[in-house]
Amino acid sequence: MAAAGKRSLAELSLDEFLAAGSESEPDDGWEEEEEAARPAKGAAGQRRESGKARQPLQAPPAARKKGKASEHKDQLSRLKDKDPEFYKFLEENDRTLLNFDASDSSDEEEEGLHIPPDTLEEASDEDEEEEEHETVKQKRVCFIPVSLKMVEEWKKAAERGLTPKLFHEITQAFKASVATTKGDNGGTDPSKFQVTDAAVFNALVSFCVRDLFRCLQKLLLPKTPKNKLKLVLPSTSPLWSKLRLDVKVYLSCTIQLLSCLTEASVGAAVLQHVSSIVPYYLSFPKQCRALLKQAINLWSTGEETVRVLAFLVLNKICRYKKEVYLSPLLKQMYIAFVKNSRFTSPNVLPMINFMQRTLTEMYALDTHTSYQHAFIYIRQLAIHLRSAMTIKKKENFQSVYNWQYIHCLYFWCRVLSTIYPSEVMEPLIYPLTQVIIGCIKLVPTARFYPLRMHCIRALTLLSENTRTFIPVLPFILEVFQQVDFNKKPGRMSAKPINFAVILKLSNANLQEKAFRDGLIEQLYDLMLEYLHCQAYSIGFPELVLPTVIQLKSFLKECKIANYCKPIRQLLEKLQENSAYIASRRQKATFGVASRESVEQWEKQVKEEGTPLTKYYTQWKKLREKEIQLEISGKERLEDLNFPEIKRKKQDERKEEDKKEFKDLFELDSDSEEESVGFPIKGKAKAKQASDDSSEASSEDYGEDDDEEEGKYEVEEDEEELEDDSDSDEEGKEPARVSQGSQKQRSCARGMSRSDLEQLAQGEEDIVEDLAFSDDD
Repeated sequence: MAAAGKRSLAELSLDEFLAAGSESEPDDGWEEEEEAARPAKGAAGQRRESGKARQPLQAPPAARKKGKASEHKDQLSRLKDKDPEFYKFLEENDRTLLNFDASDSSDEEEEGLHIPPDTLEEASDEDEEEEEHETVKQKRVCFIPVSLKMVEEWKKAAERGLTPKLFHEITQAFKASVATTKGDNGGTDPSKFQVTDAAVFNALVSFCVRDLFRCLQKLLLPKTPKNKLKLVLPSTSPLWSKLRLDVKVYLSCTIQLLSCLTEASVGAAVLQHVSSIVPYYLSFPKQCRALLKQAINLWSTGEETVRVLAFLVLNKICRYKKEVYLSPLLKQMYIAFVKNSRFTSPNVLPMINFMQRTLTEMYALDTHTSYQHAFIYIRQLAIHLRSAMTIKKKENFQSVYNWQYIHCLYFWCRVLSTIYPSEVMEPLIYPLTQVIIGCIKLVPTARFYPLRMHCIRALTLLSENTRTFIPVLPFILEVFQQVDFNKKPGRMSAKPINFAVILKLSNANLQEKAFRDGLIEQLYDLMLEYLHCQAYSIGFPELVLPTVIQLKSFLKECKIANYCKPIRQLLEKLQENSAYIASRRQKATFGVASRESVEQWEKQVKEEGTPLTKYYTQWKKLREKEIQLEISGKERLEDLNFPEIKRKKQDERKEEDKKEFKDLFELDSDSEEESVGFPIKGKAKAKQASDDSSEASSEDYGEDDDEEEGKYEVEEDEEELEDDSDSDEEGKEPARVSQGSQKQRSCARGMSRSDLEQLAQGEEDIVEDLAFSDDD
């Protein structure tokens, strides 16, 4: 049956076998038979090893079509004639395959359709961890530890002559040392070196910061440029292509090192190094942007020296690449300034002033770019003010009356003052002035006098440097009309009020003597600062006329000598300067319409000096010394613990008196007036002053009378202290209230009512002595 060259049944594949077993074309829906025939194939092949042959099977496999279950059953029935041995094997081993129902199989099944199992096997995490551990272990094995000897060898080799290969090794070692600061292995591309010793880290970083780029500069640009001011980029060197990638890695690692350093001295050294290699950063835009971001962070939050060096780096980059980096840099620096000026204290105020001055220098680099930023941000301030004026809610007021808003107003005044004269920025003077005046008028109460002072100083700065007349004096003179300086203070205070670091006062501060003392000092300073910059103006006599009238009125009404003295001194200087200007302008030969002649005259008077400007110069020196003394003595004052007298309210005192003199009050409970037979004049006056102050405070500030009682009753405090004295004071002058109270205490139980009345009346000489207690 078998012929030469023909394959046996065991050598046929399953598809060839099924294709040859039917005269009709087979279909692809035989997946069930394939699964059943796979074990049968091996068994049938073993039985046919005896040498039996079979007829050749031929069927064109390319002509297959999709069959049906019924055709499949016919094919199996014909298999009995074609291959009786195989059919007999199926009957013995898999009877269900021959007796299947046509409905068990779908009529049509797509070829090549994969049916996934119900449950899928997942790779175990342990295997993956083992694989990762093995790879990491392999990488760690190849790390080369850096030693001090290697660093010294690199340093000597670099001094002899730096090569690209040597620079690559040093850069990789520097990368490994920087990677230790964050505890990583250098990211996706770790270095082949490993730094584990702190001494090696310090030596390597010190070498790179001090000497490496000096040697690299000799390698890239051996010839010194003729014009030292002109920037020569290292990318122009023919060796740049060989060193470019290593330089890029080094610059990135330096930025990472800056972000990790906490010691100010080390950060300052690295920033000095960064400032010297700015041309290299300019060759890589991505690294340059990362450096700017980190430098802005250090400029706004770092230590004083670090702030200065960070600003120098920012300024240097923007000077060379102004068109690329200036605009986004100004935006980020302004946002950082606003974010870090939220709170103000004596310690933070110098840093805020530093940020204002340095950021002003950045805006002065390009006026056209600065105008776009200034217009947007001043408009934003105006929108906040408009919302507060129209809506009039607490949150809208707070959006204006806060430190960030005030510092921004002062900052833009400084910018316009510094850039002046500039035709580009000059149109912003008027809207900024209107915003500041609107801020003053928003809540014009005594509680916000410190905020008013800050706004007045901003207007004075703007008016002085831009030579623009701004009506500042009315906002100063208004305070003299609103505050009653003759009014007796409701309470005493241990420390003076620092108007430089507050925006508003509490109701308790308004009752203090320190409030009026500080207010007079502030008004004196503000008027002198504003008028000295107008002292050489040809219209000075007319400008100060309302001020002179207001100050004379104040001196006439004020009865406090400490307040009248500085105001009288200022008034004399104003009148002296006014007379000087009037006498000088009488000699002028030009008319009022000649503007150029007026400006020339004012310039000449300014150069010669006026009485007010000379006085201001002397006052400024003394004032600066006073401020320095205050700053130096601030820590000493804070360490002192001032004693506080705990005063009790009158109601509490009455209850204690009733308990202490219980028998006395029981004897005479009809009226309290009879128990006290004589008035104490000093006490009565003190009580009257206290009542007046409490009534005024309740009207002005909305406080209850109970809160004001017992705040400024010095005579009653003395009486309290004297009540606790011993009996040895009985022999002293009988006019003291404590003596009478002690006599009442000793004789309360043994005296009759008539004796008590006689004791209360006292002798005539006692009344005469009490008449002199007004001076106490």
